[in-house]
Amino acid sequence: MSAAEMTRTMKRCRACEATELAAHLQVRLSAATDLIPTTDRYGAALSDIVRCRSCGHMQLDRFPSAEELMVAYAEAESSDYVEEEEGQRATARAALDRMEPHVERGRLLDLGCWVGFLLAEARARGWEVTGVEPSTFAATWAKEKLGLDVRQEDLMTAALPSGDFDAVVMGDVIEHLPDPDQGLERIADLLAPEGIVYLALPDAGSRVARALGSRWWSVLPTHVQYFTRGSIVVLLRRCGYRPLWSGTAPKAFTVDYYLERLEGYSAPIADAARGAARTVGVAQRLFAPDFRDRMAVIARRPPA
Repeated sequence: MSAAEMTRTMKRCRACEATELAAHLQVRLSAATDLIPTTDRYGAALSDIVRCRSCGHMQLDRFPSAEELMVAYAEAESSDYVEEEEGQRATARAALDRMEPHVERGRLLDLGCWVGFLLAEARARGWEVTGVEPSTFAATWAKEKLGLDVRQEDLMTAALPSGDFDAVVMGDVIEHLPDPDQGLERIADLLAPEGIVYLALPDAGSRVARALGSRWWSVLPTHVQYFTRGSIVVLLRRCGYRPLWSGTAPKAFTVDYYLERLEGYSAPIADAARGAARTVGVAQRLFAPDFRDRMAVIARRPPA
């Protein structure tokens, strides 16, 4: 085995590449066959979570293969985000508002675009848009319902032109990648010389995440990386990117959607809360609470 291959296979921090990883959180173990994306199986993962002594990044002690994850993502189906279109579009507009001061509107690529609401909002602003989405359900919906150029392919191997995109978006994606540095290397190849990447992801260093530990709502079976604000910047800089902006990135959903997520803790409490919200007439009101545990980062492409 070559030195490069050994580095890939040894236990190392996926942010800074240090090899001193300490036990951090014990979780309810899931089998690889359970890798169906979910938003309410809090505290379940494929293995326990370890923490880098050097940069504070957290990750699974044992990673699934890329093939296992791709099979799960290809089979993923959910109508939740379709039903929450208004909030999803509001969240997308907020992301575009953050990006556009740093880049001229041109060609935008969304890797892991799901049903394509960000692409649709970007197209309405004058961007030329392309998406890649492994889920058959989501890619088909984006193409047939929104008329978007969305390719159902692997995010890392999709046939895309090098140096062709002014902006690449990965929203709630990088935490699913066993090798996020490879993902950023792929994006660097796709970006134009002054292009930017926009990443949105859970913040495992937030006060909420630290307080809830393994019961934090972002500890889920398909999440394999747990970045902090510091460790995502460490990874970006290691891959040659220049960070430009970072901040919180709350999502907009209906009150009913957020209350339904309480089922991950207690179904009776969730049912009672949803009933109360319907009674007072706020269940369908848009709500974007900022728990400061979801972040976004914008960075400039590495120099050629």
